[in-house]
Amino acid sequence: MVSWFRRKTPDAPASAPTAAQANPEAVSRANDTPAEAQPEPAPAAAGKLGWMQRLGKLLNTDVAELLGRNPILDDDLLDEIETALISADVGVTASTELVNILRKRMKAREFADAKALLTALRTELVALLRPVERPLQIDLTKKPFVVLTVGVNGAGKTTTIGKLARRFKDEGRGLMLAAGDTFRAAAVAQLQAWGERNGVTVVAQGQNADTASVAFDALQAAKSRGTEVLIADTAGRLHTQGGLMDELAKVARVLKKLDPEAPHEVLMVIDGTTGQNAINQLRKFNEKIPVTGLVVTKLDGTAKGGVVFALAREFGIPIRYAGIGERPEDLRVFDAEAFVDALLPEALG
Repeated sequence: MVSWFRRKTPDAPASAPTAAQANPEAVSRANDTPAEAQPEPAPAAAGKLGWMQRLGKLLNTDVAELLGRNPILDDDLLDEIETALISADVGVTASTELVNILRKRMKAREFADAKALLTALRTELVALLRPVERPLQIDLTKKPFVVLTVGVNGAGKTTTIGKLARRFKDEGRGLMLAAGDTFRAAAVAQLQAWGERNGVTVVAQGQNADTASVAFDALQAAKSRGTEVLIADTAGRLHTQGGLMDELAKVARVLKKLDPEAPHEVLMVIDGTTGQNAINQLRKFNEKIPVTGLVVTKLDGTAKGGVVFALAREFGIPIRYAGIGERPEDLRVFDAEAFVDALLPEALG
């Protein structure tokens, strides 16, 4: 089994940005560097922990204990596996469907031993995630390509935008950020700090400004400069707050005044530690503004990351990225096989 540090080409290294001291009423003046002037990204440090080590505790322990003792392959064993899946927040429906598939195959005598059962479990888990393994593709005919980020309070939207900015700059893309999280203290300064570090223009109006107005101004500026990608932040809101949820639809309507097709990507950031509550969050957000991609954050060191499977089964919305750490390079393009391999034991015995 190979961790994602070996599967993927390393991203460029970066340290976390320092606190910004910029005036929140100002627009950052850093100019986008043309693609041809971008140097080749330097290889990232491997780090102390790989994808497998960060997520291994999710299913590794339970499945290894169940199958590592060379058990009798029967319904009781499958019931225990189902319990392990549900405990890892894979979800009752998804867990039951997976185990029912394994039960049919077991009755057809497809499994000679526990090792074969583990292989079958891996195959079924990967098959569940494969349809949502679709990386974000920037359509170069849309200029700018507008990415609107949404999510509940504390999901990690602003940090995710900073990491995406680093990724896109390393790819040589012209980029602009809109500091639309105008309600959280220091959110504007936080995004300006990411912009300053990565040499990215940040359009801001300060705290308590209208988010739709910030997005509108940023899109106007991005159009005038011929910027390739505009990433717009929004304020975190609980999915139960009707008034705030309506504001998201307003942002989309305002953007369409300048570009009828904007936003081109509505990227919802989901905290992987929220478990099955993420299902309700996504359902409510999707009712207000159609979500086209997901970023699942805080997957490192959590026993709740199995919600990825529940999200895939329930909605089928592409999972663009997964966050497995604090560094910019720890925002990874989602890889179904690498994710499942990190959750299951490498070997039995």
